[in-house]
Amino acid sequence: MLSTDSLIKSSKLETYDAYSYSEPDRIRVKHLDLELEILFDQRILKGTATLILHERFVGDLVLDTRDLTIEDAEYSAHGREFFRTAFELGAGDPVRGAPLIIHLPSEASAVRLRYITSENASGLQWLDALQTAGKRHPFLFTQSEATHARSWVPIQDSPRVRMTLSARVRMPADVKAVMSAVNNAEAWRKSDPQFTMPYPIPAYLLALAAGDLDFRELSTRTGVFSEKTIVEEAAREFENLEEMLCAAEALFGPYRWGRYDVLVLPPSFPVGGMENPCLTFTSPTIIAGDKSLTSVIVHELAHSWSSNVANGATWRHFWMNEAFTVYMERRILEQLYGSRRAEIEAVLGLQELKRELSRLDAKDQVLEGQVNGRDPNSNATQVPYEKGALFLRTIEETVGRRRFDEFLREYFNHFAFGTVTTSQFVEYLRKNLLYAYQDAEPKLSIEEWIHGAGIPKGAAYPTSDVLEKVERRAQDWLEGRISLRDVQRSAWTTHEWLRFLECISGRIDTAKMQELDREFDLTNSGNAEIEYQWLLMAVRNRYTPAYQRLEQFLTAVGRRKFLKPLYLELAKTPEGKKWAQAIYDRASPNYHPISRDAVKSVLN
Repeated sequence: MLSTDSLIKSSKLETYDAYSYSEPDRIRVKHLDLELEILFDQRILKGTATLILHERFVGDLVLDTRDLTIEDAEYSAHGREFFRTAFELGAGDPVRGAPLIIHLPSEASAVRLRYITSENASGLQWLDALQTAGKRHPFLFTQSEATHARSWVPIQDSPRVRMTLSARVRMPADVKAVMSAVNNAEAWRKSDPQFTMPYPIPAYLLALAAGDLDFRELSTRTGVFSEKTIVEEAAREFENLEEMLCAAEALFGPYRWGRYDVLVLPPSFPVGGMENPCLTFTSPTIIAGDKSLTSVIVHELAHSWSSNVANGATWRHFWMNEAFTVYMERRILEQLYGSRRAEIEAVLGLQELKRELSRLDAKDQVLEGQVNGRDPNSNATQVPYEKGALFLRTIEETVGRRRFDEFLREYFNHFAFGTVTTSQFVEYLRKNLLYAYQDAEPKLSIEEWIHGAGIPKGAAYPTSDVLEKVERRAQDWLEGRISLRDVQRSAWTTHEWLRFLECISGRIDTAKMQELDREFDLTNSGNAEIEYQWLLMAVRNRYTPAYQRLEQFLTAVGRRKFLKPLYLELAKTPEGKKWAQAIYDRASPNYHPISRDAVKSVLN
């Protein structure tokens, strides 16, 4: 067991951010004021960033940048006029970008920078009008996590640094803009909108989108933004957003951010959802028409309590963001739809975790992530998500749900709008929860959960009788005891279909693929999750009737979760790799830089 002294010492080491050049222990940004001009024809942003500094100040200010052109740097003392000052860009690398060193006198209290982004900025996705749903206007959106904010704002791009935000955006008159701000519902209608975020957030939660946007209010504090052509469809899919918010509040306390809106982006958005404060960015692939994939929204909503209020201090502590969120997501789903739905998703998550653990090196199976010079996005396996959530579930079962819920609310209040290291969490857990349960800590094996590979003994595994029935039917069909028409005796949910396909994947031939497709038309499912799983099976079994749909899917969808495994499966044969490269050459202009990098890592 780690002693308190060793935890404190470890905590100091853990606050070092290997992915940032900034030195927030010397000088820290407390407010960012942005003026941005969106130039769609050049695919750049022209920006002026004014950084307000904390009073504690020693030496030069170092900011993170990636492919930015810095035109001018000025400083101000105590809010008075600005004076030009010297600056320099240091040598960079592909992961961290380049440091911007700004030479400042000791009396400096603010810095103003004029800059231009690169047309290849890693955090910006530019879409021509024809690449959008409406086909009339261009579109821009950002994705700042993990280290991409520095490609569109010169900033201390470290989770350790939280700042408030004000922003003004200039753009063509025929497009509208939104940001990670509290006032989108009012500001988006204006031609040169001004946005505010009075609560301090880390740079990876900075977000901007602009295009042919429309808005539908769902309640006094919730609504949906999307392109005009799909806004009604999106509003129907997320019509119970207020109900989700109330369920979360009943469990974890009042929502702190004022409004909670959702922005449905074009298909090239590289992730399922992004927890930008007040405005979740999401992929249209979660719109299934039957609300079956809205758990992604529940997950991003849960972030409003976990990482958005108290985030991991560096990317080494990424699990602190996602473990709490997955655990809370399942609790909110249980509140909304009952325990059977929540347990189904927990079981599917556990199965995915086990599959991933079988492929990962031992060093990548630990909760407290390894740095090793890798891009922090490489830590985005199921380990911080599902293993972390299983750890929290095990704590809950050890001390009881009522007391664990009280602890979570106390934890969020204690660390509100701050950052947390793994050691700080463990210390707080011991002092504020486990102290009252003398037998709890030996059962929990905290050290093994955080720094050990695999899943420790005594984990509180979820179970699902619904999925067990699906598994038995899959086995019965594979062994010829039942016909295909007897497999699905009633309407299945998305999660039942996914489990069925996973059970038979790798155990059927082309003839059985054809039989399944003839009975259920899986090639034309329309549900992105089911379709992805089916297309993966089609590649493995060389089921050619699905190839045309596979090519359409890879061309239209930019979500990294789907793209990388499908390209990986194609690349396992010489002819498949050749076809994959041809598809990628056509599709890559529609992919976000994050997704392009993921696919290139497979094909190269």
